[in-house]
Amino acid sequence: MDRNGLADVVLGPTPDPGGALSRRNLLRVAAAGAALSLAPASAARAAVPRATGTGDRAFRSLLRELDAKIEAAMRAYAIPGAAVGLLLGDRTYVRGYGVTNVDHPTPVDADTLFRVGSTTKTFTGTALMRLVERGRIDLDAPVRRYLPEFAVADRSASRRVTVRQLLNHSAGWLGDDYQDFGRGDEAVARYVDSMTRLPQLTAAGRTFAYNNAGLCVAGRILEVATGRTYEAAVRSLLLDPLGLRHSSFFTDEIIGRNIAAPHNVVDGRAVVEPSFWPQPRSLAPTGGLVSSVRDQLDWARFHLGDGTAPDGTRLLSRASLERMRSHPGPGGTIVVELDGMGVTWMLRPTAQGPRIVQHGGTWPGQVSGFLMVPRRGFALTLLTNSVTGSRLRDELFTDDWALRRFAQVGNLPAEPRPLSARESAPYEGRYLSRRIDEAGAVEDTHVEFRAHQGRLQGTQSTQGETSELGVAFYRRDFGLDLDPDGRPIGTRCDFLRGPDGRVLWWRNHGRLHRRLD
Repeated sequence: MDRNGLADVVLGPTPDPGGALSRRNLLRVAAAGAALSLAPASAARAAVPRATGTGDRAFRSLLRELDAKIEAAMRAYAIPGAAVGLLLGDRTYVRGYGVTNVDHPTPVDADTLFRVGSTTKTFTGTALMRLVERGRIDLDAPVRRYLPEFAVADRSASRRVTVRQLLNHSAGWLGDDYQDFGRGDEAVARYVDSMTRLPQLTAAGRTFAYNNAGLCVAGRILEVATGRTYEAAVRSLLLDPLGLRHSSFFTDEIIGRNIAAPHNVVDGRAVVEPSFWPQPRSLAPTGGLVSSVRDQLDWARFHLGDGTAPDGTRLLSRASLERMRSHPGPGGTIVVELDGMGVTWMLRPTAQGPRIVQHGGTWPGQVSGFLMVPRRGFALTLLTNSVTGSRLRDELFTDDWALRRFAQVGNLPAEPRPLSARESAPYEGRYLSRRIDEAGAVEDTHVEFRAHQGRLQGTQSTQGETSELGVAFYRRDFGLDLDPDGRPIGTRCDFLRGPDGRVLWWRNHGRLHRRLD
């Protein structure tokens, strides 16, 4: 084992409690050691399905493979620090790798704090589900039942959109709104009040399109329903009852703790970039949580369990937990194929049948992954402190590497096939997507696709910066993303058609790009 990591392994039941990238570009894409120990990794949670067919020796061998995979990727992609947590039946593994900061190196351990980004959305959804069980929130009620003045640009959507549609990302309006409304307690309310400018892209409830703004509305509903700030509501409903002591929304609450600094990568080397760390409080419901890999693994254990806290207090019924990861909304792609989203969980199909339940997050210099396979009793969470952490996350979470080894499931098949000129023609043309930056300015991204050797080649331009991209189709309207050299990189995208069969949108990373011609 690499001597730059700290690891805890539990075999058997867990004991009871005792090139430089700019911040703007990153937001555009988002939105010393110890040997193996048999010491407790964390407090116990409710039981999850016991893994079968994997003995202790085989499990240790898989962990060595996992360590080697992570360490090799950290070297290849200039990732200074990472932490991983794994649950397989009654076996757990938590470990830190590398350092928190290349300028002031401190080893990463299981309690090192990282921004988890959009996995925060699952806390927003779970907190609301506690209120659903209490009869204070109805998922299928219109948002205006709780926020009477709520409005986006489209009057019909403002009136009709439901709480569930916020949480399954089918609200339909422009979702990448990153405006900063200060540090005051009214930040989320001011953000929601500003949404009258957001245009409707698709009818509410019809189409999956990743929507950060929708989760901020959900966070505001939580504030109104509880009479507390969003952060205080989540703490009282979830963080404190679950004993997640290394999870917080405020930097001043974590002073003195082991914090992973965000890093840019310049000329192949990791460089500390403090400007990446701050996040607008107005975005707290969609991505504001700071947490440790140990807490994230305990979060997985709660969602795979029966809804009780460590002290036996019931927070949710098992039925509510299962409802969160069932009854998906509209499907599509967001790097992987989705059946749709439940209550803030991405619901991902496999070739073998058992569903993957996942999220993850991207914030400049802080990239995380989180997935569960409930029928296999498997969970995996990863935290990294580099802009290139997405490369490692894709290797472990997007591809089949971890899923096949630990849960015996894999992606739906995606074998690229060349298209004829006639088949390619419907996808060719110019596409446009928009986002709103922290200062409220609108940024346009233009993509132009042309057919080339049975695939699509494209150029993407944002604020004068241009890059190359491409798509190789594996079935009608679904494709694999290509790198600038034309090689499939494993992530998936798709095209959406209108009632007349004409291609209207390209969906990439869950965002809709409108066809212009």
